[in-house]
Amino acid sequence: MSPFLNRRRFSAGLAIAPLSATGLLSGCNRIPDVVKVGVAQPLTGPIHDLGQDLLNGVQMAVAELNAANYAIDGKRVTLEIVSVDDKSDAATGKAVAQQLVDAGVVAVIGHLNSGVSIEAAPVYGAQGIAQLAISTNPRFTELGLSTTFRMVANDNLQARAMGAFAAQNFGDVAYAGLDDGTPYGKGLTEGASQQLQAAKRQVVLRQSLDGETVAFDALAAKLKAEQIGVVVSTLNDFQVVALIEALRKIGHTDVRMLGGDTLKTTGLLKAHGQIRGIFATSPILEAKEFLPGRAFLKKYMDAFKVEPAYGAHYTYDSMHILADAMKAAKSVRPRDVTAALRQMSGFAPVTGSMRWDERGEQRYAAVGVYELGRGGWDLRIRSDIW
Repeated sequence: MSPFLNRRRFSAGLAIAPLSATGLLSGCNRIPDVVKVGVAQPLTGPIHDLGQDLLNGVQMAVAELNAANYAIDGKRVTLEIVSVDDKSDAATGKAVAQQLVDAGVVAVIGHLNSGVSIEAAPVYGAQGIAQLAISTNPRFTELGLSTTFRMVANDNLQARAMGAFAAQNFGDVAYAGLDDGTPYGKGLTEGASQQLQAAKRQVVLRQSLDGETVAFDALAAKLKAEQIGVVVSTLNDFQVVALIEALRKIGHTDVRMLGGDTLKTTGLLKAHGQIRGIFATSPILEAKEFLPGRAFLKKYMDAFKVEPAYGAHYTYDSMHILADAMKAAKSVRPRDVTAALRQMSGFAPVTGSMRWDERGEQRYAAVGVYELGRGGWDLRIRSDIW
């Protein structure tokens, strides 16, 4: 991922617990001394910086709650994170989900990748364990499980944002749609392509790749031959940098790149100015866009000595909401906590509120469109009614 991002671990005030089958909570009414919360994110592989960032947010919240003598039904408890690496792989995600179940976690904050969340969801659902995911594929909340909760807007709204913004701002040019072969990438790119076609824009090239390819000379030549003016892409940031370099080498730079939220990283700074424009849509609104965001960013920098890479403020908020749910339920039994989350309109310290509908979708979700400038990503427009 980005060479500008360094991963650091934050351990003050909490412990990353080893996996074990001890301390199972189901079937036990008493409040234990230690309450385990699962965190499942990609901590290795191409998007490890994003996964680490999401873990960092939970760590911050747990450290604060423990320092404030967090209590459930009048009893002081220690919150403990059980952290696992899903490697952005669906099969691995299912396996580590079972490890978290066996470890006796009360709820899980994970996963990042939609395909992983979808595969892991039935494992948590079978035990009534709430799964709070930042994944955006609509299928996640269409599984019919009471345990699925999404932190942000889904890809249906994001696809509408991509298509509407491009059609209104980029004109009647030839479009290409590229995806990374994942459920997230395919679904979002296809949805954006349908929106463009509905707006009478021509998508003349549609192609699926993988999440690792960086050899793009042949694709760049094809884009030039088709005189593509806008590339809608859900490839990873390092792939987009490589594609832009390939386009630059053959002189096809009068083109705009419009991506999803995995494009919106500091890794794209090196590509600034090489093509006509680089844009990204994201349901992951930046912390600085919220009034309490400045204080959060300072705390994050103090803890990790690096700026957030993705959505740490959402996992930070989710952990606080989860803590409130355990208080409201006066229980740490997973099914009780899940039921409490379903009924809550919780206060989120950074983003303001989290409230879910009957499927587990956020009621107050929005999608922003950002443009890459010399110093980073600048918000162009934000809406919840694309």
